[in-house]
Amino acid sequence: MSDTPYVPPTVWKWEAPSGGAFAHINRPVAGPTHDQALPVGRHPLQLYSLATPNGVKVTIMLEELLALGFEGAEYDAHLIRIGEGDQFGSGFVAVNPNSKIPALVDHGVQPPQRVFESGAILLYLAEKFGAFIPQDPAGRTECLSWLFWQMASAPILGGGFGHFYAYAPEKYQYPINRYAMEVKRQLDVLNRRLAECPYVAGEEYSIADMAIWPWYGGLVRNQVYEAAQFLSAHEYPHVQRWADAIARRPAVRRGRMVNRTSGPLAEQLHERHDASDFELKTQDKLEQG
Repeated sequence: MSDTPYVPPTVWKWEAPSGGAFAHINRPVAGPTHDQALPVGRHPLQLYSLATPNGVKVTIMLEELLALGFEGAEYDAHLIRIGEGDQFGSGFVAVNPNSKIPALVDHGVQPPQRVFESGAILLYLAEKFGAFIPQDPAGRTECLSWLFWQMASAPILGGGFGHFYAYAPEKYQYPINRYAMEVKRQLDVLNRRLAECPYVAGEEYSIADMAIWPWYGGLVRNQVYEAAQFLSAHEYPHVQRWADAIARRPAVRRGRMVNRTSGPLAEQLHERHDASDFELKTQDKLEQG
């Protein structure tokens, strides 16, 4: 680490990647880098994703819909390897011009509807199936407020704290302290809310929980950045209670497995095309032949 303070140039210019995880795929321009068509499976809903917290939101939602008996929620989940640049293929960029996972295409309507941004996908599915979102105006508004709270807060947790704590090539005290403080404030916001009610939007489990749980539930359960001890996650007992309760839901356990490429092989289902894949095609079974 250099002791020379950084002085920004008059005009910023992109130079070679500066190191750290994902540096090789970051660039200051949009658009595709190569031609690559997206696969299309047999179900109306086609998901293109990876089991990051943002990706897990959507697979949890789809598995919860299927658990409620919505046959129209059957889906194909195709793996997008962001470390290899799949998100910059022409087919993916056509679905999400922002080149971020997850992205969804609904072939059950004509013309097929693309949906990008995880919060937008959750809302689209909730409205399509009439589930996991309150129907009364006050409840719906509360749910959407918390959904947008998560979407606004995630860059602090992911792009801020996560980057400097877990991924940056060097550790710097100032940004880690700055973002840790804000993440703890957000955890306190959530803890105070969950002291009032069992779920984030009130008495019922909703898309607000599905959006927030993979990030903040994962954080206090030490599944995101392995930072639970660093952030004193035990100081947020209501978040812990809520996170553990949601983790026990069978649909959540299935949703966490889809498009997962890390962790125990028995919990990795790289692609999901049928409900039987959870029993037959997890990575441990595929590697056993």
